Parts: sequence; structure tokens; C-alpha cells
Amino acid sequence: MLRTHHCAQLTSADLGTTVSLVGWVDSIRDHGGIIFVDLRDRKGITQVKFDSSLREQATHLKDESVIGITGKVEVRPADMVNRNLPTGEIEVDATGLTVHNLSDTPPFPLTDAGGDKVNEDLRLTYRYLDLRRPKMRKNLAVRHRATKAVRDYFDAQEFIEVETPALFKSTPEGAREYLVPSRIHPGQFYALSQSPQQFKQILMVAGVEKYFQIARCFRDEDLRADRQMEFTQVDVEASFIDREGIYALFEGMLKKVWKDVLDHDLPTPFPRLVFHEAMNRYGVDKPDVRFGLELQDFTGLFKTSSFKVFASTATAGGAVKALNAKGLADLTQGEIKALEEIAKSLGARGLAFIKVEGGEWKSPIVKFFSEAEKAALTAQLGITDGDMVFFAAAPWEQACAILGRIRLEAAQLLVKRGKLTLRPDDWQFLWVVDFPLMSYDEARGGYAATHHPFTAPVPEDAAFLDSDPKKVRGQHYDVVLNGMELGGGSIRIHQPALQKKDFEEVLKIPADVVESRFGYMLKALTYGAPPHGGIAFGLDRMCALLCGTTSIRDVIAFPKTQKGQCLMTQSPTPVTEKQLKELHIRTVLPE
Repeated sequence: MLRTHHCAQLTSADLGTTVSLVGWVDSIRDHGGIIFVDLRDRKGITQVKFDSSLREQATHLKDESVIGITGKVEVRPADMVNRNLPTGEIEVDATGLTVHNLSDTPPFPLTDAGGDKVNEDLRLTYRYLDLRRPKMRKNLAVRHRATKAVRDYFDAQEFIEVETPALFKSTPEGAREYLVPSRIHPGQFYALSQSPQQFKQILMVAGVEKYFQIARCFRDEDLRADRQMEFTQVDVEASFIDREGIYALFEGMLKKVWKDVLDHDLPTPFPRLVFHEAMNRYGVDKPDVRFGLELQDFTGLFKTSSFKVFASTATAGGAVKALNAKGLADLTQGEIKALEEIAKSLGARGLAFIKVEGGEWKSPIVKFFSEAEKAALTAQLGITDGDMVFFAAAPWEQACAILGRIRLEAAQLLVKRGKLTLRPDDWQFLWVVDFPLMSYDEARGGYAATHHPFTAPVPEDAAFLDSDPKKVRGQHYDVVLNGMELGGGSIRIHQPALQKKDFEEVLKIPADVVESRFGYMLKALTYGAPPHGGIAFGLDRMCALLCGTTSIRDVIAFPKTQKGQCLMTQSPTPVTEKQLKELHIRTVLPE
């Protein structure tokens, strides 16, 4: 190595030692004949002093240049000691200087504060510079430690890490896939794997029993802060396990990760919420339970109300729900309008509300409420002066979703006003369980799997598959943290007859399509498939939470933008006609 020590290693115990250091010039200071350089590597900073013969050479150095130095460790003068650095008591008096590379002036400051102020596109264009910032180096280190903790945990549990293919067959019933043309099979395509779902089930048939993988996955989806077209998930499958076994296994893994990375002890077991209760109380199947503002149901109350909007919804089988955003009566008209637009985007015709100020209920709808209805609202919602009550009247799931979104927006408005604190390190994990196995898809006029078609039904509900699939609960579970779904999984169907019935009779997939897409899997299940189940969770999302950032791009070394571009390498790019010809492909560009 070109170094004897790293730049956070030397202390007063090394005084008088001759050392060699390498790294980047973090800063340069000229103190009247003596030049001081803060030399930085990924471990930290050491102050280097240049005088006498090396001073002239050091004057040509620029920030971010790469140098190597040799010198003797000396004690700093008392007035120059830096108590904030591990090396703050010493400096190296340089006797040798090697300039490995002079740097141009960076396009933005490589400090955390400086880099955070620049446009993200600029940071991504010069990602190799952005990654030199302390925060970004820390994020990469956190991701490394988290990944190592996952591997260590599953190794200790006697799981085997198995790599599965990235090139798979197209199964277009899920998210949009990336297609890869085959040169040696003209007109045929692979698909980049969206997840190892089918392969890990095949591994259970193969007798592996305990499998895991840090898997690279691909989906051709619109991107946002917590979604990338290529992402990493921790994929787990086990034989001879039930839901309770999965819960305990996965809680143990998360407990180890939080302990190894943050030295934080997570309390286990995690609370559990059935899907229906999560929707009823929070309006979403991935609730943030760090704050209250829970939804309340008033369907029964308003069935005979003189307020026809609520009464007609209630009598038609819909739901009337309300939310008391306590302390938000000071909302501006602009803020109320913004909330109304959000409600409309979810299918609402408007957003009914009551503002409580000076002991008065202010709203166009109050005149339709009876005294008994007002009393019931006051008692159930705990209405006091300064509150803001929102309503939704719609089919049950839509009413929940509308107020669930308003709940989250109201929380942020309360945070903005200093009336609510949401600490990112308030780790509120929970399991959401007992999801419906099927949902009715109006567009296609049939049922669709809410998770995926390999999910096993809850045994006592299986009989409803023939008569009323909507009543069937699936053995599907999600682990949720502070309003973000970290991962999900299920106990799988392992009986070939039930899996075939699910495909053909419930989901109404034609038999020939089932055979072409899943025939090999149905065949595998006929050769002694064990009961099995698993889970997968997003490593990127987990690392973002561990690092305290809202964007997974901050924990991925080379992410894509929201337009799916790599600004550093300027991809995607056109390819040559020769390449297309070899693949038997023509491109047809949009008008």
C-alpha cells in the first residue's frame, strides 16, 4: 500500500513516527510561509504541514487533488488543537510530497451543506464527486453494514444464498417488464426478472428448504423518490413454515439490522393490524401510527339524516367517515382548496368539512345536521374549539382512501405549524395481515389477485373460492414502518390442483395461457412440493430509513432520475442499425 496509516488513525501516541498518507486535498491554508493541508481519505482527515523546500510545491495544490505525503508526526500547538477530530492533537510535518493527480475546480462544493443546496441533476451528473461528500459516504457505509447484517442473520439461521437468473420469461400480468430480445432466437424475448418469486418456489420443490438472496430486480415503472427501475430486495423463502414462523424470523432479522447499524433495540413482537381495521382506522394498508387522527365511521348515524348526500351513500351500501384534524381550524382557504383537490383526485366530488372556531361550527353542511347528529359527532370525534373535521361519503374502500390521504396531509400541516412532531427515528413497526385474497377488477370484469396468484387462502376461507371469492382472506402479510411498506410476502399454494383452480376458475386465465406461462411450475408442484412461504423487502427503502433520507436515490450509488436516465453516463442512448439488425428488430419512434 502507498500508506502506512489512514487519515483518521494518527494520535498523540504516534508522536515522532515517520508515516505515509494518501488522499484528497480537503482544504488548503497559507499561514505566512507555512502551508497547511487537510488531507482526507474515506476514514477521516489529518492536518499536514508544508514548510521549507516543500512549500513551493504545495502552493500549486488545489482542492480535491490526490496526493501522497511522507513525514513525521508532531504535536499541534495548543491553540491549533481541534477537539472535533480524532487526529486533532497532531499534525504531520511533510518531508515528501507526491502529486498523483491535480483536480479541476469541482462544479459544486463537496460538503454536505454545499451539495444539498445544488440541483439533484447536477449531483447525479457528477455522481463520482457527490459520493465524496461525508453524508453520501456514510450512506454507502450504512447500506454495507445493513446488507452484511442481513447475510449474517440468515447464515446463522442456516439459510442458503442462491442466485437466480436475471433473464426470465415474460409474465405480463404483473408490473410492466423490461424485455430483452434474443439474438439466437429471432422474434423471441427474455424479460428482466421483476422478482425471483417463481424461482424461489421452485427451490422449495428442489428441497433447499431455506433460501435467501440479495436480489437485483427490474420493473419498467414510472419513478419517484422511493422507486427505481432497478432495485434491490432481500428475498426469503422457507419450507415447513407458517405465518407465525415468518413473523418471528423476519422480526429477528430487522432487530439485528437495527442493532448492528444504529445500536437500537427494536421491541418485538411487532403489533399486528388486520387489513380491514387498518383501512377503517387509518384509510391505508400501510399506516403511519406515530400519530392519531384516526378515521371514525358514521354510516349508521347518517342513514336517516336530512343531509341527502350522506344519507343516500349510507343507504346504498357505502360509507360515511369522518376525521378530526385537531388544531387545524386555522387552515387558510388556499390550504383547504389544496386538500379538496387531493380528495377529488381520489374520486371525491368535493371535501365536506366543519371548522370549529369561537365555539361555532362553520360549514355549509351544518344546517342539515340534527342536534342528535351534532352530539354524536362531538362525542365520537372529541370535537373542541380549534378543530377541523373532514368527511368522506363514498363506497367503503374509496371513503377510507380519501380520508386516509387527508389524514397524512393534515399531519404535515400540523408539523408545519409546530403542533405535531414526527420523529424519523420513532421506529413504529407493525404487520398488516388478513388481506383479501382477491379483488374485483371492474375494467376486466373479473377477479384479480391482490398480492400474486401463488398466495394461499386462509384455510377456513377456502370454501368461498367457489361462491364468493371476495370473502376469502389470503395468507399475505406486509411489514410496515412509519407509513412505508418495507416488504411483503405470503404462504404459497403448494397443492397443484388448488393452484390450477386459482388460475383457471377464479382468475379466469385460459388454460392454454396458464400452460404457456406457468406450466413448468404446475408440473413441479406435482412432484412432492412442501408447504412453504416467504417474504421480500426493499433493501433500498430500508437503507433510506436507516439513513434518515426520504429518497432511495441517496442510498443507491448510481441511481436513475425520475425520467429513467443516468445523467453521468448519459444513458439510455440510441444503438446502431447493425445492432438492431443482429437482433431482428426495427424501432418505430412516436410522431
